[in-house]
This record gives sequence, structure tokens and C-alpha cells, in this order.
Amino acid sequence: MQVKSRHHLRSDAVSELEDALSNHLGVVPDGDAYERVEFEETDWEVVLIDGEPQVAYFDEEPFLTVRGANAYDPDKRIVTVDAGAVSFVSDGADVMRPGITETTDDISDGDLILIAEESHGKVLAVGRARVDADDMTGDEGKVVDSLHHVGDDLYGFTG
Repeated sequence: MQVKSRHHLRSDAVSELEDALSNHLGVVPDGDAYERVEFEETDWEVVLIDGEPQVAYFDEEPFLTVRGANAYDPDKRIVTVDAGAVSFVSDGADVMRPGITETTDDISDGDLILIAEESHGKVLAVGRARVDADDMTGDEGKVVDSLHHVGDDLYGFTG
């Protein structure tokens, strides 16, 4: 991915970012340097925290990347999938009801969420919920749109 621009965030922008992540995911990033990176041929914008791509903007909303989620271990907005769904989610597939084993109860339709695997709790993807938490499990239907996953260009980006 070609970098279009890079600039350090001002302290007020860092505070806004930290507040958003605390409210949405229950985590506060811990870094000395925050740098926003925009790319040439994609809408993704990333915030490097101490050089690591830990936050991305999805529809102008800051949220942890897969790497950031695995670094900070959030406890909110998490959908857990079974072993059968892992390879599909890791390849960028949307999440279907039958693959979900658990959700946190704070998910609403339209929320950005994290998708984790059940055996180790590692985050595999970031998605957008299509339904509320209480309607996530069941026999059929797509309930999460995948936005970013292990192995995509954003995951592979190094500052």
C-alpha cells in the first residue's frame, strides 16, 4: 500500500481517539507517538502508535485493527466464532449465525465489532454488526460484515 500522507496527531486528537476506544472497547492505548497515515488507493486511514498500526478509521470512526485488538485485549463488542469459522473469517468472509458461539451483550446493529476465535480468544477480524447481540446466534443468516481481517493489506502494513 502506497502512503499518501503521514502526520503526528495533536494532543487533543490523541485524547479524542483514546476516549473513543475506551468507550467502545474498554481499552486505552498506551503510546508515546501517534501518527496518522493515509494511503493512495484505499479509504483506509491508520494510526500508528509507537510505529505499530493499532487503530484504523472505518467510515471515519476510530477502532482497533486486528493487531491493536490483540495487543490491548478489549472486553467489549466481541463476537466469538467456533473453529469451523476460523479459516473463513481469516480469509475475509462475513460471519454467519451458525459459526457464532458467544457475543458480548453490548453490540447494536451497525456497531463496529471484533471477531475472535474461541480456543485462544485471538482477534481475527473487524466487522460491522448487522443485528443486535441478542439476535447474533441461530441457524442461518449473515450477521456481521467483514471490514478488515488477518492477512489483508491493512494487516500486512508496517509503519
